Amino acid sequence: MSASITCTALSFAWPDGTSVFTGLDIAFGPGRTGLVGVNGTGKSTLLKLIAGELPPADGVVRVAGEVGYLPQNVTLGTGLRVDEALGIAGRRAALHAIEAGDAAEEHFEALGDDWDVEERALATLGELGLGHIGLDRTVGEVSGGESVLLRLAALLLRRPDVLLLDEPTNNLDLYARRRLYSAVAAWPGVLVVVSHDRELLELVDQIADLRAGRVTWYGGNFSAYEEALAVEQDAAERMVRVAEADLRRQKRELTDAQVKLARRKRYGQKMWDSKREPKIVMGARKRAAQESAGKHRILHEEKLSAARERLDEAAEAVRDDDEIRVELPYTAVPPGRDVLTLRDLESAYGTRVSGGLDLRGPERVALVGRNGAGKTTLLRTIAGQLPPVSGEAVAHVPLRFLPQRLDVLDDELSVVENVARFAPDATGNHVRARLARFLFRGARADQKAATLSGGERFRAALAALMLAEPAPQLLLLDEPTNNLDMASVRRLTSALESYEGALIVAGHDLPFLRSVGITRWLLVEEGELKETSWEEIAAAE
Repeated sequence: MSASITCTALSFAWPDGTSVFTGLDIAFGPGRTGLVGVNGTGKSTLLKLIAGELPPADGVVRVAGEVGYLPQNVTLGTGLRVDEALGIAGRRAALHAIEAGDAAEEHFEALGDDWDVEERALATLGELGLGHIGLDRTVGEVSGGESVLLRLAALLLRRPDVLLLDEPTNNLDLYARRRLYSAVAAWPGVLVVVSHDRELLELVDQIADLRAGRVTWYGGNFSAYEEALAVEQDAAERMVRVAEADLRRQKRELTDAQVKLARRKRYGQKMWDSKREPKIVMGARKRAAQESAGKHRILHEEKLSAARERLDEAAEAVRDDDEIRVELPYTAVPPGRDVLTLRDLESAYGTRVSGGLDLRGPERVALVGRNGAGKTTLLRTIAGQLPPVSGEAVAHVPLRFLPQRLDVLDDELSVVENVARFAPDATGNHVRARLARFLFRGARADQKAATLSGGERFRAALAALMLAEPAPQLLLLDEPTNNLDMASVRRLTSALESYEGALIVAGHDLPFLRSVGITRWLLVEEGELKETSWEEIAAAE
């Protein structure tokens, strides 16, 4: 039987009672599926339910075949040897014992038919760009991105029938991402990937869009999905306009009917008062008129109610595409103005800026390089969080730094209280008015930071820094698109488009970096900061 995943009437809720799914039906067959949706819709939860990491509250999960699961946050013990992390240490030890002349039966039982286990392991590591690490080093000696690939290598060695990947490119550099893309493109079985990485989603065969506890399917890759969604949204918006016009017409007809009925009532009263006809005749006419008026009113009210329902249904089909709006005049930096000066800088862990580097005007700089090259350390040194080993980093304008962990927020405080910490002289109403531009309106601004989803937390942290006093004219962002859904990435892009200050972004998400108008590319390589270009970065392997 071919590999497959079937979820029937699946329900799940968190311990606090928050429902994620109720009666969800979904099935995955052979091929590559991209599972997309806004933060908080339950994509990672669904993968955990399929992998058996979480028990469903109700319903059934059936998987035909063995499952391999790569979680979003990969944790491997730093003391593990690479062969232990790959799950082949026992077979490898048995192989070595047999090769050394130990013919004990337990060695043959442990090895089974896997005589080429070492060759397969080294070949898999090589395919993922990890051939240099060997099998005897410890996990603590590899970078964070390499540990993700190591976990993937362990899965590939197992050859599972079903592969589940949750944001696999988070924290991977450009080179590691390309290795992962190749592995995904060559995958022969069932693959379900949750990702915001557009390049990765271009490799899938279909998109499953999880929204409000239901899944809508789209054939093709992410570009095809966007095109189909655009057509759907155009049709949905047209339906809203038609429904709005119908509602206005029904309101006018009801008003016209009420005016006509009022005129008839006044005419009937006039006839009654003048007593031009026998009382019994006028009474019968009055009762008939009242019945007719009542039926007429009910008919128009029913039509009006139906028009409202049609408008509500049409409006539900239109997605909420609110964008962050940033209007910060004090962030503008004139062309040619000195923003940042680095002189013979050496940061901790060895990143060097030989000679000098100057940032002037509203330049937009991309900081790229392999995992562990020192990008984050350099940003923290520029931000003043780490002292330089030698040289200096001088910011000539107010700057703010948004780290990967988003730890600028106090989880015990609300969104509005967090922002107020960075702008202590601003009134509460002023803070709330500006927060609304970051889509925190009304009660949403009073949410505790600890309760925010990944995308909401990012928006809150970005708001706290951008609305800070003095306004930042240099913004440092470290891997800002990690853990953001596509809608949040679009919102971040729109926010940065309207930001008028200078920008330094460390990242590996090339489509995002190009979308924010990068004017200068810097590469951290072998401990040195070097000028490079988009063409060189795109061509690098």
